[in-house]
Amino acid sequence: MNFLGVDLGTSSVKIVIMNDAGQVIASISKDYDVSYPKVNWAEQNPEDWWNATRDGIRELVKSSNVDGASIKGIGFSGQMHGLVLLDKEGNVLRPAILWCDQRTQEECNYLNNEIGQDKISLYTGNMALTGFTAPKLLWVKKHEKEIFDKIAHILLPKDYIRYKLTREFATDVSDASGMLMLDVKERKWSKEMLDILQINEEVLPKVYESWEVTGKLTKEVAEYTGLTEETVVVGGAGDQAAGAVGTGIVKSGILSVALGTSGVVFASSDNYEVDEANRLHSFCHSNGKWHQMGVMLSAASCLKWWVEDINKDVQKDAFESLLKEASESPAGSNGVVFLPYLMGERTPYSDPDAKGVFFGLNITTSRADMTRAVLEGVCFGLRDSLEILKSLNVPVEAVRVSGGGAKSPLWRQILSDIFGVRVQVISSKEGPAYGAAILAAVGCGLYKTVDEACEKLIKVTASVDPIPENVEKYNNIYRVYNSLYPILKESFKEINKLQ
Repeated sequence: MNFLGVDLGTSSVKIVIMNDAGQVIASISKDYDVSYPKVNWAEQNPEDWWNATRDGIRELVKSSNVDGASIKGIGFSGQMHGLVLLDKEGNVLRPAILWCDQRTQEECNYLNNEIGQDKISLYTGNMALTGFTAPKLLWVKKHEKEIFDKIAHILLPKDYIRYKLTREFATDVSDASGMLMLDVKERKWSKEMLDILQINEEVLPKVYESWEVTGKLTKEVAEYTGLTEETVVVGGAGDQAAGAVGTGIVKSGILSVALGTSGVVFASSDNYEVDEANRLHSFCHSNGKWHQMGVMLSAASCLKWWVEDINKDVQKDAFESLLKEASESPAGSNGVVFLPYLMGERTPYSDPDAKGVFFGLNITTSRADMTRAVLEGVCFGLRDSLEILKSLNVPVEAVRVSGGGAKSPLWRQILSDIFGVRVQVISSKEGPAYGAAILAAVGCGLYKTVDEACEKLIKVTASVDPIPENVEKYNNIYRVYNSLYPILKESFKEINKLQ
């Protein structure tokens, strides 16, 4: 018995095959493009996701020599918040507006200020943010009315792939939590929010728990991919909830930190809780519980920008070369501080105008200092979320790190020093895709619960402890880091107008 985990990310889809012992026996990635039509806009063609996913499954089954009939279930992880609009024939009406798109500040102001943040939080557990789905829908209604009037189905990115696989319109509670349309406490669509948005529940998909079966493959898809019509598709999860399953974050005390394109601090909770100021997201977890989450919009993407765009002339092994240089700069980067707001910011400021900044440069500053400052700046941004969790008395015993940035020993040590806690590495390196496969295994009855599956499958393989002198130094630098945004906030707005 085998299972597929499909992680529909921002830049690629990753697909893994997991056997019934929890081992990943094969994987594949297929890339696709992101379009940036204007500053702070981000869109993708949903057909690109589908082509990559469909072809990826076919290639993976064929190259792995796994019998397609042995793959009993498919689970999803998906980039959250993206707005996918279909007409009554199931055709895509416009490019999907992505999670990192920042065009909807006016719509957020309307929801938070005119409708009222307290009301929105009461209905959904969250405030309106530019990344969320509901403000995107209001933007389309205002600026593309002819498209809005044709909407028959509203889907999230991974749920479009589900539709293409099964012809079923479905989503799961964890991903739906980020739409600002779900009553997170009750795990169902919020009638009050749908009234505010002036949409009928019929245009929204049916809501499932993450491990519940939502449908089976169509004959056409089964024949193309090499699977069977008996292969079931479970609800799946938003990428962070799926990643938390893939790293075993299903109980309180152990935090997840994802160093991917975005950066995420994730805490599981047995109970529904809301930060009064809505600085953190309160979402449904994929194990039937809830979680709180802080998100920064640019994390590993900051390093990617620094290496591939700014230092693109580095000819050989650019990432390794620059990270080696950074390791030779001391903790604190010789006084250079980097603000990682390359795509605006979400937690804790919710400011699409925020910009990236190098602060503290002087005539002796080296490229090594600046590279290390990028790594540290991302960790300081993540610490903003950690401090909010601590203020809410969330226990923090250790952190499990995942994502592309987790591969760097230097970055793991910096994270441990800035957080002041042990950072753990776990047995699986597949993150959200692995979590998606686990959800499929639970849905197929291999495990009774998600928690049971995680307890049996997820093992800590290595850890790094904070260096006391670095912790003290970073505490001092964090105070400087924390002081910069309030000073620069209005300047960010002015420079944004010029850009």
